[in-house]
Amino acid sequence: MPGHPFSIAILGAGLAAGAAAIAGAQGGAANFPDHPIRVIVSVPAGGGVDTVTRLVTDKMSRTLGQPLVVENRAGAGGSVAGEYVFTSPPDGYTLLASQPSPITTNPFLYKSLNYDPAQLTPVAIMSHVPNVVLVRADFPAKTVKELIAYAKANPGKINYASQGIGTTSHLTAELFQTLTHTKFVHVPYKGTAPAVTDLLAGTVDLFFNELASSIELHKSGRARILAVTTKQRVASLPDIPTLAEAGVAGCESDTWHALTAPPKTPADIVAKLNAAANAAMHDPVLLERYKALSISPGGGTPAEMSAFLKEETRRWGEVIRTAGIQPQ
Repeated sequence: MPGHPFSIAILGAGLAAGAAAIAGAQGGAANFPDHPIRVIVSVPAGGGVDTVTRLVTDKMSRTLGQPLVVENRAGAGGSVAGEYVFTSPPDGYTLLASQPSPITTNPFLYKSLNYDPAQLTPVAIMSHVPNVVLVRADFPAKTVKELIAYAKANPGKINYASQGIGTTSHLTAELFQTLTHTKFVHVPYKGTAPAVTDLLAGTVDLFFNELASSIELHKSGRARILAVTTKQRVASLPDIPTLAEAGVAGCESDTWHALTAPPKTPADIVAKLNAAANAAMHDPVLLERYKALSISPGGGTPAEMSAFLKEETRRWGEVIRTAGIQPQ
């Protein structure tokens, strides 16, 4: 009955248990992180995403007070890593570090995915990297105009590398072919490093690759950059024209690298991770390393990243539809 000591005791115990549960939940976020964080990279070691991730996570670990342990899980245009993180607990201790495709366009490119990129939780953009038109050192064409003429005179005889189906390098090549009315043969790889290896060996002719892993090859003469795919020329290659300057308007593309978390990761944990990533973007050592690699820092809020992902998904989805790329 009301006021009975036993009833009050039960009520008190229930309130205490509820308070303890709330405190525990709050404490989990307040104490985050209290053990190492795993960062699953969607490409093999040595690629652009891998390089950027190791630079950024090293700085983030100093802010967060725990190691960020990098693991490489390449395959299926980043979907192997994407699925792994998607199905991981939403506790902030497993993150995805990727190129655009696993978190934007893969649903357009694969008939069945075991995860929904749109449900991944945005954490931070780590970097923006200009893309370039990279050809093997002994490729006959010395300019973009010559490349187009050669392609039209030799239809289906130029093969181009990509980091995999649906990666920025693949979609940029498709956009280039649509705009120039040319046709190349696609040779997908599992990341930048193996694609570059085959370009240097002469196995493939062309690669719409990121500047960071192309510039030294160009400077050493092991490969040649014909153009950059950005609106303006890049400071580190002042003599190299943009594609627009070379006569191909509308073929703009850069590669970016991002951190995402499993669906329903708590906002306060995401905020801590985002703050650590933004702090890394202002680290003088990281900025100097980025400058040497011709990389621009990312940053911004999770909300800004969410809007950016939606726009990138729309833009490249349209390229996929226009090019008639069929899901595998």
